[in-house]
Amino acid sequence: MNRRADTSGGRERAAGNRPAHLRDKAVDPVRATTRDVLRAVRERDAYANLVLPKLLTERKITGRDAALATELTYGTCRALGVLDEVIAAASGRPVAEIDGPVLDVLRMGAYQLLRTRIGAHAAVSTSVDLIRSEAGQGPAGFCNAVLRKISQRDDELWTEALAPPMAQDMVGYLAFRYAHPRWIAQVFADALGGGAGELAAALAADDARPLVHLAARPGLITAEELASATGGEVGRFSPYCVYLSAGDPGSLDAVRDGLAGVQDEGSQLVARALAQAQLEGPDTGRWVDLCAGPGGKAALLGAVAELDGAHLDAVEPSEHRAELVRQACAGLPVTVHVADGRDSRLTPGYDRVLVDAPCTGLGSLRRRPEARWRRQPSDVPELVALQRQLLRAAIEMTRPGGVVVYSTCSPHPAETVGVVESVVAEMDSVQIIDARPLVPVPDLPDSPYVQLWPHRHGTDAMFLAAVTIVEHGTE
Repeated sequence: MNRRADTSGGRERAAGNRPAHLRDKAVDPVRATTRDVLRAVRERDAYANLVLPKLLTERKITGRDAALATELTYGTCRALGVLDEVIAAASGRPVAEIDGPVLDVLRMGAYQLLRTRIGAHAAVSTSVDLIRSEAGQGPAGFCNAVLRKISQRDDELWTEALAPPMAQDMVGYLAFRYAHPRWIAQVFADALGGGAGELAAALAADDARPLVHLAARPGLITAEELASATGGEVGRFSPYCVYLSAGDPGSLDAVRDGLAGVQDEGSQLVARALAQAQLEGPDTGRWVDLCAGPGGKAALLGAVAELDGAHLDAVEPSEHRAELVRQACAGLPVTVHVADGRDSRLTPGYDRVLVDAPCTGLGSLRRRPEARWRRQPSDVPELVALQRQLLRAAIEMTRPGGVVVYSTCSPHPAETVGVVESVVAEMDSVQIIDARPLVPVPDLPDSPYVQLWPHRHGTDAMFLAAVTIVEHGTE
């Protein structure tokens, strides 16, 4: 094997074809599992929060070991772009020139060195063992040299060395410090409209591992009863919410029995806002969720509809996701339609319409650790066009005096205020109404819209607007 193959991570074949986590009994199974998830994320664009639980179950990793695997996996994914810059600086080459399997382990090792209390010796030696077991001594030596160089500086010193100076580029500096692409940090800055202090708080909250939020199903269990049954804490804002600080929510009896679901408190507040909105004229019980998959908001709305004697139509274009909606809404007055919300072919005249539009998801990055490094600014225009079409369709489906709630899990001004105001300006007899009374939280913007934030409210960065229809018009 030549020197370049050694240092770039060229793999030896002596390990055979056994699964990577079984090739060397001395390899730490926790870090081997993290490595395998990182590989799936890199090679298959997999989602870490879907791959990791399955591997933990298959490999019977539980307790503190499972907690460590979770921290290493999600933490590495969240910090990916910053870790790559540090690795490139320490290795003297772009990460694109480092063999993928070696890069996965370097990222995990660098995360341990810079962002955990794990000792440098353990972080380096376990990483080297992983590389050696799969790729041989040459790449293992390369890994050892790079990680030892990284260990010579802590996170603050690497930030000082690689981030743009705060005085010259405040957004760029904070983006690096809190592990966000610069363009996303700029979106947050534009949406917040504040100074460095609040932007830093928003990015820091977005970079932290969030609590699990449960939604108690109305009519079956109260938030107080759910908190008592799960050892959680009743939420601050949603009357259905319970916070869990630890544990696997899928193992809870209340979740398995359909009494509760996993749902961010911000999403619960969106569903509640639609159900609480004031109508002109009687509520005839015709409600529709135009973008229902995978079913969290539809299930909560369906439970409220059952108590109110209403019925919810749930629209979802993907058959797979439509099936998830059916499962989430089983036993509720909900009819699932496999259709495009832009042309659902449902009969107009609905009292309440929800458009929880597909979006960049920039408001839920803390729950999707690898997403921030996948999204690109070029994704925004196509999504905005879709959002506008969906909102127009929703307005056309709503009776005069009815209400449309438009929401996105994104604070991007183009996807939020920009969509609502442009559509309302184009359509006759549509009025924006003040959505703030519908969402009982403090620190809302001085506008008729609701923008939630992790650092202010502990929720995802959900946006909500409401409009009412005076009478249908044309553009």
